[in-house]
Amino acid sequence: MKRLQLAERVCLGIHVFSMAFGLAGLLLVLPNPEFIASLPPFGMELFAWSMAQGGVGYIVLGAIAVSIHAYRYLGLRPLLSFMLPTLALSLSSELLGTSTGFPFGAYHYLSGLGYKIAGLVPFTIPLSWFYMGFVCYTLARAAMEAVTVAPRWVRQIGAIAIGSILLTAWDLVLDPAMTQTPYPFWAFDEVGEFFGMPSRNISGWIGTGVVFMTVASLFQRGDEYVYKREQLGLPVLVYVVNFLFGATITLVALDSRFVIPAMLSVAFGVVPALTFWRLAPSGDTGVTAIPAIDLEPSPTLEPVAK
Repeated sequence: MKRLQLAERVCLGIHVFSMAFGLAGLLLVLPNPEFIASLPPFGMELFAWSMAQGGVGYIVLGAIAVSIHAYRYLGLRPLLSFMLPTLALSLSSELLGTSTGFPFGAYHYLSGLGYKIAGLVPFTIPLSWFYMGFVCYTLARAAMEAVTVAPRWVRQIGAIAIGSILLTAWDLVLDPAMTQTPYPFWAFDEVGEFFGMPSRNISGWIGTGVVFMTVASLFQRGDEYVYKREQLGLPVLVYVVNFLFGATITLVALDSRFVIPAMLSVAFGVVPALTFWRLAPSGDTGVTAIPAIDLEPSPTLEPVAK
């Protein structure tokens, strides 16, 4: 168990570092080619490799960290019952979107996010849907437990709706950062009404989130995915740092009008996520926090014994 916990922390730490490194490269180094030209040949090769593989690395490590976290607290069956539907349905949605323009609007992926499935969708994209979808759903599920005593099916429906909104709020800063900066990772093939994004991209994100969270919830037994506050440390941290990654690129690399989607992302994503974490019932775990937030389980939700 200690090894799993260490692996989770290492993957989480490198996930965060990879995003910080990517921000430095995209916002500081690439706009200053004289710095790149001053590097020795080995340095140029290393920088080129890191920029080419950085997007793949941070997504894969984020998915691994979330997977280990879910496995430690829930076990293999609940992890797979969320992961597999999410990967399959998000990939299907992306393949449909890149082929037909439904449900996100007409778009296509560029390079930088790894091997493309069917030549259309990088394999990392379903992984990002999984790990961000999981943290959004678990935060929303904890909030529903705290604010209502309604039947379990009502709480699950509420968690699906709120989790999908959290997921879409993150995209409000991610899409501008990935499509409209000097170094994009995907591109829309139609004029977008909402700060360069097609308005149906928003409904497409909500709809995709609702579909895979609904299917995943059908495999739940009892009150699985209900964490105590101390156990939500990784989910809330992952959500916030991924928001900061997209928001930093959007606010630094684009003009001032993009403050609006950033503020909407804060209002419908970051503030609710932090609020849900605070609303979640607390358990007396008596363990050290990481970072400033405990990740150890409470007595009511023990990690799976190994």
